[in-house]
Amino acid sequence: MSESLNGKVVIVTGASSGIGEATARLLHQAGAHPVLAARRADRLETLSKELGGALAVATDVTVPEQVQALVQATIDRYGRVDALVNNAGAGAAHPIDGIEPAAFLDMLNLNVVSVVTAVQAVLPHMKAAGGGRIVNVSSGATLRPMAGNAIYPASKAAVNWLSQVARMELEGDNIQVTLLLPSVTDTEFFDKSQFPPGVVPHSAEYAGRVVLRALRTGEERIEIPFGPEQPDFPEAG
Repeated sequence: MSESLNGKVVIVTGASSGIGEATARLLHQAGAHPVLAARRADRLETLSKELGGALAVATDVTVPEQVQALVQATIDRYGRVDALVNNAGAGAAHPIDGIEPAAFLDMLNLNVVSVVTAVQAVLPHMKAAGGGRIVNVSSGATLRPMAGNAIYPASKAAVNWLSQVARMELEGDNIQVTLLLPSVTDTEFFDKSQFPPGVVPHSAEYAGRVVLRALRTGEERIEIPFGPEQPDFPEAG
């Protein structure tokens, strides 16, 4: 069942650029209260002003205490957390023999462990309120193994698994967890010169519209199809 986002309080991590920023803008347009979280405080401040003074909390999601502070700041202002969009992450293309173990651990901490940390931080409030919605942004790269791209999809594959298990475990609490798998998206994440010939990336707003769809419907899994943007796809649930 599709729900209105008007008045909903939604934490968005990685909100300083790309899909996270686009999602925050779209939430504001939908009448929701986006809570902006990212490490780049200057960008958050600028975005907050553009979105009518949206709550912005500089947050390194790899630091559990900062994630707890983010959620507490949200509770202090709004008294609740209706939804969480786990969007913060980083990517890097490396072959197996080019992986630095320390860099791999950093990526796992950001792309995987932080997802668990954020979910754990909001759960007590969602359970007390009788429900909520969580969207975990993964990647379509987990569906298409490609030589030279070993560690990023590996980290996002872990997000896929965690999302599926979390949905099963939280269903009884009326908390729907959606796994979102974007295709190639035009953000700071990628160097456009590295795109294969003929690949046209999706806009961040296109992916953001799918995030809002997930927040409205609570679908289990949404894969954004590879290829040209489909005008009706984001709203088709």
